Amino acid sequence: MPRTEARRLAIIGAGPIGLEAALLGVQLGFEVRIFERGRIGEHVQRWGHVRLFSPFGMNTTAGGRAAIKAELPGHTFPSDDECITGRQHVAAYLEPLSRLKVLKDCVRTENQVLYVGRQRLLKDDLAGDPKRANAPFRLLVREKGKERFEEADVVLDCSGTYGQHRWLGDGGIPAAGELAAENAICYGLEDILGERRNYFAGKTTLVIGSGFSAATSVVNLAELASSAQETWVVWLARTASTQPIKRTPNDPLRERDRLAVRANTLATRTDGNVEFHAQAVIGSVESLGQDKGFKVTALLGKSSQPRTWEVDRIIANVGYSPDGSLYRELQVHESYTTLGPMRLATALAEQPGADCLQHGSRGADALRTPEPNFFILGSKSYGRNPHFLLRVGFEQVREAFGLLTGKPVKG
Repeated sequence: MPRTEARRLAIIGAGPIGLEAALLGVQLGFEVRIFERGRIGEHVQRWGHVRLFSPFGMNTTAGGRAAIKAELPGHTFPSDDECITGRQHVAAYLEPLSRLKVLKDCVRTENQVLYVGRQRLLKDDLAGDPKRANAPFRLLVREKGKERFEEADVVLDCSGTYGQHRWLGDGGIPAAGELAAENAICYGLEDILGERRNYFAGKTTLVIGSGFSAATSVVNLAELASSAQETWVVWLARTASTQPIKRTPNDPLRERDRLAVRANTLATRTDGNVEFHAQAVIGSVESLGQDKGFKVTALLGKSSQPRTWEVDRIIANVGYSPDGSLYRELQVHESYTTLGPMRLATALAEQPGADCLQHGSRGADALRTPEPNFFILGSKSYGRNPHFLLRVGFEQVREAFGLLTGKPVKG
């Protein structure tokens, strides 16, 4: 299909990248529909109490701000260098963007895309053949318990990863008992000092993880313990370092560095309400009954010394993975390490361990998949790679439309 004919555009996810893609798509003449299984910016709203490391100016585009200002001249944006919370970002930018005249009829919230396929084609038909583009995409969509099909010529999967947690057990698989206890375990960023304060106050919480999400949970629990002194924290990290959060020299993201310093201080001091263990892997999780806590066994150190705790709450900040089931019947070549699209994963592997600020776009060709006119954009494109930034996603949107239109696209 000539690129000029590919006009029906389906976007999965009404988060920062999906909304940016929708705006640009409309401006370029595409017939846009954006399907969001929850609310506008659903994933951002779920961790809306958390302050972003990156400033507002990095998390928006000039085109998006201009479009909002054109319709809402009295709308006030935060300053470009201000680090705001996720909830504030939704209110200041994402919701006004979704309500633009050109977008409001395109956005369909509470519409979950379950699967994407090609009309009359299976995954193994026309392998690697551009003729697959001649068959429209079929999207199975669920709304209010009812299912229907939608068609599209182009699909952008901007559905993110936050809703797909990893498992807390050794080797990345569920710990014994975790599957049964899953609904009682917290896998996200909990609002410990706000809406969930009473849930954690005066309780012993096991936090599992060695990244900034775990650091956020531990720091907030420690702050809670300063006023609710019966609050205790057991922090287990898989890494060997006694300072679990890696700092970036001369970190330009001050909020990130402050969090790292505070979390590492809590991990290394011997007093206070935080008990930290490095080189820890979880063996089993036993639920002791509804709201009666858990018995958790872990192996500690190189010698794998077993240790058991009885805790009231579990926060497993062990990361997220992309859900590939949505496009399982499409020809998408995934990385066996990150689960992101292979071309992009290979390009990102050229900068192993690089800070996220050093990651820019890897070029339009890195976004191509074997499936014509199907693109995975945003955090989902990085898979398990944690270095994604919104500004990279905005670049991806422009590059994808450049491939679709055959000419450079400015945002």
